[in-house]
Amino acid sequence: MDNKQDSKNSDGIFEPFPIDAVPWEEFTHGDRFGMRFQHLSSYGGATQIGVANEILMPGRQANPAHYHMLEEEHVFILEGALTVRLGEETHVMSTGHYICFPAGQKVGHALYNHTSEPCRYLVIGNPSPNDVAVHTDTGRVSVKLMGAGYRASATMDYWDGTDGDA
Repeated sequence: MDNKQDSKNSDGIFEPFPIDAVPWEEFTHGDRFGMRFQHLSSYGGATQIGVANEILMPGRQANPAHYHMLEEEHVFILEGALTVRLGEETHVMSTGHYICFPAGQKVGHALYNHTSEPCRYLVIGNPSPNDVAVHTDTGRVSVKLMGAGYRASATMDYWDGTDGDA
């Protein structure tokens, strides 16, 4: 593997590439959360669609349960199996299974590897700089444009804090 940051050639053209050329990234949060991933689309020059090759190890959850207001996510299982949580329901997905999380579908989703083997899958989506994600277990609301998160319970009425007298 070389140390290239993308598949662009010397003429500025993005060319085909083996996924082994794409660097792996990893994150963990305690013993519960964590995964390895390769961001294939950005390596290939994409700016409109995101495609990631992800590996979820046994006993790990990819992210806290959430849904997006503007971004749509698709998951296609390539190897292994995992459990997808949709609100209070769970579904086992294995090689060849697919699921879509449409933008604005107000039910939290989370991926958890309930098996003793790694699970590899593709995540495909449409990143939006204006997305708002709602984390259903914690009540966190993430506003991507602002780079900030807020508690859903900290709501205000439209006129709160505004003096109506001149």
